[in-house]
Amino acid sequence: MLFSAQHLLTRYRRIIFYVCVASKSSSVCPFAGAIQRQAIWKQSPCSIPLVLNVKPYCKLLMEDSEPTSLKRACPGEELTHTTKRPRVKDDNGAKGEGEECEGSEDELAEEEEEVEGDGETFADMMKHGLTELDVGILKFVSDHKGFSGILKERYSDFVVHEINKEGKTVQLDDLSIPVETEQEVQPEEPPAEADVLTEEQKKQLEELQLFKNKEDNVSIEVADDTKEKRTQVHRAVKNMYPGLETKTEEKDGRKYIVAYHAAGKKALAAPRKHSWPKNRGSFCHFVLYKENKDTMDSINVLSKFLRVRPNVFSYMGTKDKRAITVQEIAVLKITAERILHLNKCLMNFKLGNFAYKKHPLKLGELRGNHFTVVVRNIDGSEEQIKQAMASLRDTGFINYYGMQRFGTTAVPTYQVGKAILQNNWNEVMDLILKPRPGAEKGYLVRCREEWAKSQDPEAALKKLPVKRCVEGQLLRGLSRYGMKNIIHAFGMIPRNNRLMYIHSYQSYVWNTMVSRRVEAFGFKAVEGDLVLNGGTAHVLTAEEAEKHSIRDIVMPLPGFDVIYPTHHVGKGYREMLTADNLDIDNMRHKIRDYSLAGAYRLILIRPQNVSWEVINYDDARVPLVHTDVEKLEGKPAPVYLTEGKYRALRMEFSLPPSTYATMAIREVLKMDTSIKNQTQLNTTWLN
Repeated sequence: MLFSAQHLLTRYRRIIFYVCVASKSSSVCPFAGAIQRQAIWKQSPCSIPLVLNVKPYCKLLMEDSEPTSLKRACPGEELTHTTKRPRVKDDNGAKGEGEECEGSEDELAEEEEEVEGDGETFADMMKHGLTELDVGILKFVSDHKGFSGILKERYSDFVVHEINKEGKTVQLDDLSIPVETEQEVQPEEPPAEADVLTEEQKKQLEELQLFKNKEDNVSIEVADDTKEKRTQVHRAVKNMYPGLETKTEEKDGRKYIVAYHAAGKKALAAPRKHSWPKNRGSFCHFVLYKENKDTMDSINVLSKFLRVRPNVFSYMGTKDKRAITVQEIAVLKITAERILHLNKCLMNFKLGNFAYKKHPLKLGELRGNHFTVVVRNIDGSEEQIKQAMASLRDTGFINYYGMQRFGTTAVPTYQVGKAILQNNWNEVMDLILKPRPGAEKGYLVRCREEWAKSQDPEAALKKLPVKRCVEGQLLRGLSRYGMKNIIHAFGMIPRNNRLMYIHSYQSYVWNTMVSRRVEAFGFKAVEGDLVLNGGTAHVLTAEEAEKHSIRDIVMPLPGFDVIYPTHHVGKGYREMLTADNLDIDNMRHKIRDYSLAGAYRLILIRPQNVSWEVINYDDARVPLVHTDVEKLEGKPAPVYLTEGKYRALRMEFSLPPSTYATMAIREVLKMDTSIKNQTQLNTTWLN
């Protein structure tokens, strides 16, 4: 029985894989689990943890084929799902009389997210992916013995709460509409950049933002013509008037900052056709609770339902996709009532904690994030776990950029970034569009094949059911501007996505150099290291190094506005960039957006508010974290068993911005956190 069952699962895992993808159903997981239960029926108790390994295998296969997060209507029937946490939806699922969810079915229909692999298993396809070694992640801080566990077996095992600039953890705990009284509407302190604009200029910009100005732009003369002054004006306009873009123009020997609409009038006019009370803040701030969606996808969904452009939303940071995350969002002149109504129209989202304020949110102004993470099916002893978590609390971890920074396919994002910095635009186009091995959605596979065959952007574009992906945006650009104008075509990709590529290259260099630094000098400050004094980097002398610890040491991301360590590891930056045909002394690009100023990043991070507990459980399908929505709906918290078939490590900690929780967990487990390695670990038993 044992041989035949394992043989059955091994032989037919391809069928299970395709059933997972094609059916978008959870029924295959019990099917695979039933086969495995037969396979381990007479095995010893020490092999029982392997029971969990089938489900992550199927879940990984199904990760790109989750049911759509958009309802076509607001049905009154409660949805059920046997192997996943119930989808977030309004308690009263039925629509109110006369209410509709904005966003037509044609506009919001999403493509079937299939994966094709020419007969390969998922594990075989993922062998083309990246490992930590590929992106310079090599070292650990502590010497405790690691142990195995399954990270993100369920997306509900990874919960992120934003920490705002006041240091308060953002939570969803109120679905009421804010009551506006004269007492509550208090004037807020204007931002510092407001001082650079005159009252007349502010009035003109507001009219331009609301399409009252027929001139289509506003020109602001910069009397004190310095770069700092122009930068202040650019920032003031963009921060105070979302939806407006700026550029510098010279007229009659004088320089002007010209503000204009990045989007057309038709797209932005709809939400502003109703009057807005003068004593109400122009921005509706709210808490966004989302499941298994990244921040940009979420903004795109909200903008479609509200019929506005995505750039009227602002936020302090982007959050993981495969997680439950809670963060603050602000939107320009959309009422709380309209936003609250989306709770009846969307799945995997919940919106609440509304407040009207006079200013938007700014990227990067958060204090950090608080993480609640469950690592399932652990095999470490109590002593191992205690040592690992105490080390994380007391010593911390190397501040590497995590694997999500570099993509999951056979073409790492840092390679595209390197090609951009080299000004090699044919290589950029080829890296983004060429066929690649590994797991990808079927429509992308067909698009790439068409591109390789015909080099016809319009023909390749027809293979994409939705054009919002990077490939679709680049193909649209090539179709519009032609194959000889790749730079303009690449500009069709949103700016943040374009900059992601070059930031990925910087991160790759930083990871590699930090690993060299740790290899050479360990975890102590040495002569030639860098520390920050009031934001300025300073090179340590031998005497100064004695007074500093590794917690003070920073390493630079390459750029034109940084200095490098003076010891031999610092010289490694020049060697690495020279090998990549880049000039470390000239990091300014012909296109300003791609010029790298550089930055400094701490080598070591010590998390705050660290706590942990070992949980026993019997049912792998049962959530082990009490979410904000469950608390809001009055659902009981998970009950942990004193004894159970399996064990999980539940940990909590807070990290500053731009720090990767997966790197903290890596330090605890001493395991490679790449999808490639996790997939191989979870499928090894099949072979």
